[in-house]
Amino acid sequence: MRIGITGATGFIGRKVCRLAAEAGHEVIAYSRHPIAEPIPGVAETFQQPLGTPWALPETPLDALIHLAGENLLGFWNADKKRRIRDSRVLFTRQMVDHLATWKTPPAALISASGIGYYGSRGDEELTEQSTPGSGFLAEVCIDWEAAAMGLQERCGSRVALLRTGVVLGHDGGAFQLQRLIFKLGLGGPIGSGKQWMSWIHADDEAALILRIATDPSVSGPVNLCAPTPVTNAQYTQALGRALHRPAFIPAPAFAMRLIMRDMADEMLLCSQRGICGAAEKMGYRFAHPTLESALSQLVRPSP
Repeated sequence: MRIGITGATGFIGRKVCRLAAEAGHEVIAYSRHPIAEPIPGVAETFQQPLGTPWALPETPLDALIHLAGENLLGFWNADKKRRIRDSRVLFTRQMVDHLATWKTPPAALISASGIGYYGSRGDEELTEQSTPGSGFLAEVCIDWEAAAMGLQERCGSRVALLRTGVVLGHDGGAFQLQRLIFKLGLGGPIGSGKQWMSWIHADDEAALILRIATDPSVSGPVNLCAPTPVTNAQYTQALGRALHRPAFIPAPAFAMRLIMRDMADEMLLCSQRGICGAAEKMGYRFAHPTLESALSQLVRPSP
C-alpha cells in the first residue's frame, strides 16, 4: 500500500512510519515542521506548516494517517489552547478541503482524536458508542472528528477516528518526566487517585494505527487504549514498584489546579475508563495488555 502520514516527525508518527516501511508499504511523510533528518524507510517527505494554504502535490494514497497536532503538554494559557485547537480542528478542515480537490482523494483517512472526547465520566465504562462529554478537550475532539468525517461525506473515503488514551513510551509523552519525578522520590497519586486512566503502550498504539489503516473493514471511532484501564492510584503504585521507588507523596488537586490551571482538570484529574471494544472485535492482540507488562518494558533502557 501507499500510505501518507501527517505528523510524521512526532512521537507516534515516527513509530508508524518505521513500522509501515518495515511491513513493505510505501510511506509518504508530511510534517508541519522542517524535517531535519531523513525518516528511515520513508519514500518522500513534504512540509505543510500550520496556517499556510494547503498546496501539497496530489499523490494517490491508499490511506492517509493524520497524526498532526500541537503537543498537549505545557502551560495552558489562551495562546496554547488556541494552538491546540487550530492544529487539530482548523488544520484538519483545511486538509480535507484540499484533499477534496484531488482527482483521486485518499481511499481512507485514519484521523487522530483522543479519549478526551468523552470528558470526565467517573467510573462509567466508555465504549465507542458512548456519548461525547463536555470540556475544552471534548469540544476539540468533537469538532476534530467532524472535520475528518468531511472526507467521507464529500468523497466517500473510509474514515476511522483514533480516540487515543495516554501513550506510554520511551521517547515521548509524559513517561520520562514521570520517571524522573519517581526517581527523585517525589511520586504519588494526583488528587484523590480514584480517577480512571486509559493508557496504551506506544508499540501497541503504532501497531493498531497501521492495522486500522490497512483493514478496509474498520471505520468510525476506535478507542486506542489497553484492555486494562487503571485508576491514578493504581498507576502510581505500579510505576513506583517498577522503579523501586516510593509512591506515597500526593499531589493535591487544588495545587495542580493552581499550577496547571485548565490542564489539571482536563488531563490529570479527569476520569476516563475507556474500553477497547473495536480493537478486540478486530482480533488485535496487545503486546502489552497489562500495565505491569508495559512498565516492565519501559523501565529498561531504550534500545
